[in-house]
Amino acid sequence: MKALKVGIIGFGTVGTGVYKVLQSFPNVEIIKIAVKNINKKREIENFDNNILTDNPYEIVNNPEIDVVIEVAGNVDPTFDILTTAIKNKKHIVTANKELLAKKGSELFKLAKENNVIILYEAAVAGGIPIIMPVKTILCANKISKIAAILNGTTNYILTKMSEKELSYETALKQAQELGYAETDPTGDVEGFDAAYKISILSTISFNKKVDINKIYREGITKITAQDIKSAKELGYTIKLIAMGQVLEDGKIDVRVHPMLVARKHLLAKIDNATNSIMLTGYPVGDLVLTGAGAGAEPTASSVVGDLLVLSAELESSDSPLPQAVCNHSEIADQIDIGETYNEYYISITASNNPGAIGIIGTICGKNNINISTIMQKGINEDNTAEIVVITERSKEADVQNALAELLKSNNIKNINNLLRVMN
Repeated sequence: MKALKVGIIGFGTVGTGVYKVLQSFPNVEIIKIAVKNINKKREIENFDNNILTDNPYEIVNNPEIDVVIEVAGNVDPTFDILTTAIKNKKHIVTANKELLAKKGSELFKLAKENNVIILYEAAVAGGIPIIMPVKTILCANKISKIAAILNGTTNYILTKMSEKELSYETALKQAQELGYAETDPTGDVEGFDAAYKISILSTISFNKKVDINKIYREGITKITAQDIKSAKELGYTIKLIAMGQVLEDGKIDVRVHPMLVARKHLLAKIDNATNSIMLTGYPVGDLVLTGAGAGAEPTASSVVGDLLVLSAELESSDSPLPQAVCNHSEIADQIDIGETYNEYYISITASNNPGAIGIIGTICGKNNINISTIMQKGINEDNTAEIVVITERSKEADVQNALAELLKSNNIKNINNLLRVMN
């Protein structure tokens, strides 16, 4: 078999993992690796520094290179670099979820025009195979729903808050010390990472282009130890859930936010940095894939897997993997969060006065909201009480109206948190 000639852009944790795994495959030859700091010492045995460059355009403009592996991240200047590579007829293997979520349509269109393909198994769930299965073995199915834990950092933090009764701040610090969270954790804890991933996965699952800018996104920074404790008492655990579903009228509901997940639910059992994806489709029914969603070796598994499949295809075809070509000409009709229907957890601080709970019930009733559970958590020193409400299925807009009305009451001191519920 003719050796596939490869250039790698990005040589951090993932890029180094990819390089190490590729050493086991003699049919792949690494021509060049683009790095930020060419003088940095590499802890790799027998590494040849001569293949390093600090100019990624040396890779994408090199006529000898067949495939560009991009694991550098970011949108700029990566978009221009990969655009140049595609125009030079190079296939792309990438793990860059932000780039694909924001600029995927442009890249896939350009790739089609230049008869090259973009493979991105590593962009959604690290080592969990999901992109190619949806495009191949599951293509007989009409997928109607995705519910997933797609960010290991937030899942680790929420797990430790639950297991060890830690505050959010303490659990985040622990995650940073262990390398699960960045110094600036915003991309993870505010839900950006999960939003990029569910955008990509929803687009290929529903065969309609999902707009990342229309995805409702909410992170975990407002989750308190008391929320975790109350959820436990009610039979739930809290997870950051990335969700996409096709509604009866054909509209698409895609969002990322924390949810109370019933302990009997499979996703409630996914702890620490593990990722899990639940797909619902016809005729397959419910399907769950679980594994490592990040890290050097799991991500390298998906990157190198894409590369080896491409290598085998290039031996037999000038137009490899037609099933991998993305052509989502139809734009998804995405609904606003206000149009969604959910059950809700509402944490309220109220004055310890007669009728406070009655006011909550009255205002909820006026806004078409039925309460299924209401629980008071004792009396505070300032003569206020913590009240937790679980609603029946209600419209988001009605719930938001009710909360605004509650805050106008002298008996309601604060709405501490609003979380949606998954049973």
